Amino acid sequence: MAAKVLVTEKIADEGLEILKGRGYDVVELLDAEPEALHAAIADADALIVRSATRVTPELLDAAPALKIIGRAGVTVDNIDVEAANERGIIVCNAPTSNIISAAEHTMALLLAAARNVCQANASVHAGSWARHRFMGTELFDKTLAIFGLGRIGSLVAERARAFGMDVIAHDPYCSPERAAQLDVTLMDSVEEILPLADFITVHLPLTQDTYGLFGAEEYAAMKNGVILVNPARGGIFQVEPLADFLAAGKIGAVAIDVFEEEPCTDSPLHEFENAILTPHISAVTREAQVRAGTEIAEYVWAGLEGSIVPTAINPSGIPPEVMDAVRPYIPAAKVAGRMISSLLGIPKQVEVCLEGAIADADSAPIVAGVVDGILKYKDIGAISLENARTMAGRHGMDVRATSEREAQGYESAIRLRADGMEVAFTLYGLDQAPRLIAFNGYHVDIQPAASALVFEYVDSPGRIGTIGTILGQAGINITTMQIGTKPEEQCALVYMNVEGKVTPEVMAQLESAMEYRNIWKLSL
Repeated sequence: MAAKVLVTEKIADEGLEILKGRGYDVVELLDAEPEALHAAIADADALIVRSATRVTPELLDAAPALKIIGRAGVTVDNIDVEAANERGIIVCNAPTSNIISAAEHTMALLLAAARNVCQANASVHAGSWARHRFMGTELFDKTLAIFGLGRIGSLVAERARAFGMDVIAHDPYCSPERAAQLDVTLMDSVEEILPLADFITVHLPLTQDTYGLFGAEEYAAMKNGVILVNPARGGIFQVEPLADFLAAGKIGAVAIDVFEEEPCTDSPLHEFENAILTPHISAVTREAQVRAGTEIAEYVWAGLEGSIVPTAINPSGIPPEVMDAVRPYIPAAKVAGRMISSLLGIPKQVEVCLEGAIADADSAPIVAGVVDGILKYKDIGAISLENARTMAGRHGMDVRATSEREAQGYESAIRLRADGMEVAFTLYGLDQAPRLIAFNGYHVDIQPAASALVFEYVDSPGRIGTIGTILGQAGINITTMQIGTKPEEQCALVYMNVEGKVTPEVMAQLESAMEYRNIWKLSL
């Protein structure tokens, strides 16, 4: 009996033909109600979706035969990857299918905003011929600031250089070597870059750090007449103050393809002629759709045939005998990677050490997990067993794996050393939760939360009280805490999981309150 591939959203016919040509039973069920979808997926071996289908644990529970989920596009926000992991289902995507289309749409928005194309078009259609109204500006010899030099941002940089633009960028995760290859000048901070740019475009994922990244303070710091473009994620530009600065003429024009809530049929920007608004179409080209459809068809075929899936974003596609030993440690590897990137950005030298009972296990899935954690900010979504070291090298990391028979009293552990920093994790409890057991030579035992503060200081009475008082006055709650010591150095380290916004002002107050060796703020 032929394997069944359920397709719940329209993909290119070329992709469907690949699967049909290989003998699969391809069933298209578009715009289905939940009941119909649950019934159709009951005997499906593979599921192909785009962005609208929500792949929830409940849907997966209705699919006992499901082996692979293919997302015909870049992100997998609509798929519960952890639920798929638990059920041994591969999740894969087509991460490069639309990057050319997205980069070209960015250039289209830049040009349209600079040359008043949309306004002039509307004027002519209305029967007017008012050339004097549409004085534009050239891209040539202007400064373009790119926030985010990932796959799309890099392509935009190449195209902008071809227009004779001076390109600067801010991306703390881009290596200087990569920026030099693109002929781009890296800047250290958002504040440093804003007054220099004639044009600004963003190519960032929507994260806790990037949400609302540009607000009134940032708009005020920009050049008069600056043109802003956002083809990345809604929510990065704060819309209300953006409208105010647009009305005042401080911002010359905006061009936006993405919105915090979509469809977006009304916003403060709708009233402005110099606000170009497109309905999330940066990836909507025939070529991108064909690439997405054909690529995901090939990957789904590979998964159903038992081959390694090149863009698998979870480890279910590797041999069971490899996964049995290391599968539980992959979440810990990702957390360790995120912790290192929160401390250092992207490190240069990375050592992943498997300790104790997992010392002889295949290190490749753990290495892939660490690299995925370090590069989490980039929202790459395609770190796999095959490409982990390639992606690490592309971002300037030299990664090596080692092993130790001893795990310092634990059955097994993962130790990550990177550019002078060291963290170690083990697993704890019935749910096998990642637990931090070492931090830069200090023994601790704590389950990391999303936000933490770490203090290292010469040990003496009253230190924790001072820290607690400052945090309490700032409305920051300490949820859990662990203290590690180095008696030979008379030093202590305090790891605090916290709730509440730790502002630069709070950090400055902590730093001035007493003498520390180090203070770190972590976001995981």
